[in-house]
Amino acid sequence: MTSGSSKLLPFTKMHATGSDAIVLNCLKKIPQNPQHLARKLCHRNTGIGGNQLLLLLKSKNCDFGVKVYNADGSEAQVCGNALRCIARYVREEKLTPKKELLLETGAGPRQVKISSKLIEVDMDEPRMKGKEIPVNLSGRIVNRPLKIDTKDFRITCLSLGTPHCVVFQEAIDTFPVTRFGPLFENHSVFPQRVNISFVNVIGKKEIHTRVWERGVGETAGCSSAASAALVASVLNGFADRSVTVHMPGGKIEVDWNAKDNHIILRGPAEKIFTGEFLLP
Repeated sequence: MTSGSSKLLPFTKMHATGSDAIVLNCLKKIPQNPQHLARKLCHRNTGIGGNQLLLLLKSKNCDFGVKVYNADGSEAQVCGNALRCIARYVREEKLTPKKELLLETGAGPRQVKISSKLIEVDMDEPRMKGKEIPVNLSGRIVNRPLKIDTKDFRITCLSLGTPHCVVFQEAIDTFPVTRFGPLFENHSVFPQRVNISFVNVIGKKEIHTRVWERGVGETAGCSSAASAALVASVLNGFADRSVTVHMPGGKIEVDWNAKDNHIILRGPAEKIFTGEFLLP
């Protein structure tokens, strides 16, 4: 029972390699002020709790549209985890019979393929010039020096619709991600902030990554960051173009196609629970 001024908001809680998201079916109505709603719903103590709020939308040119809002209310133009969650959601809710979908994002359309266990996402081509990422540095940003606090790092940067910075580190299990993550994210060299991946290359086909996600914090898994980690590993000569990326929330298979330059990732997405949230 609700009061006359309150209403119940149906939602589905999902996760992709441990990174949780709240999905709202907005095919009929789009909520007002989604930035504020994201901050409210994603709050771990007073809301549902999640890294992101995902809005499923109608699209004129694609099968569906997707809007992604981080826990702090900022909008992400595209997110591999979000696309996998949405793809799994529309199939389980029987909103489409298709196993191949075209999803409209803020960074352009993205193709997804749905199987019983994994979702495959075409993340398009990486952009690697400083002004395209954007980074306040010229040319390609590969193995460039950057001082954070009192520590010297070497950074490799690229965009997959959102800006990414990759740092190669040994012993990343004990690396202080929560200390350096926000310092990287808010550094003046990144005008739109940045997602930062701390990467340990295990071998030519295997890498280990911890991610500090822009607008969220450290996450158990980030598909875009896994893709960025692969590209950076290839550019620095550390890995082949097909790798398994291990993250705290699980693993993702990522390929960087040498012919069309597209990045293809494959990973799971699962429903956790459904419910209704009481809005004032």
